[in-house]
Amino acid sequence: MKKHKHEHEFEHEDPYEVEHGTGSVLKGMLVGAAIGAAVAILYAPRPGEETRAELRDKAIEIRDRTTETVKDTVSQAKSKAYEVKDTVWEKAEELKQRGQQVVNEKLDRVAQTAEAGKKKVQEY
Repeated sequence: MKKHKHEHEFEHEDPYEVEHGTGSVLKGMLVGAAIGAAVAILYAPRPGEETRAELRDKAIEIRDRTTETVKDTVSQAKSKAYEVKDTVWEKAEELKQRGQQVVNEKLDRVAQTAEAGKKKVQEY
């Protein structure tokens, strides 16, 4: 059976906390960064044209960082989904093999019992 190196990595974590806790922190950081950048730019002693250009540049920078973070998060989610899919397939294959083994054992017992019954009938 193939083992993943991160098989039990998330075993004891609360899925709700993992999903929502990280996202909330990330959102808070991004909003805080945007507000801080905007306030710093607005209070800087510069002409309006420079301030608008600076705001536009900061907005583009934050958008790019957010896009990168979303891409990373989606990539991690896909990776985890593939791991889960692999694990499910492995478990299904294990169950199939176990079931086949049990069926074969039962069939062997039935065949042995039938053979013993034939011998008894022939003895009479």
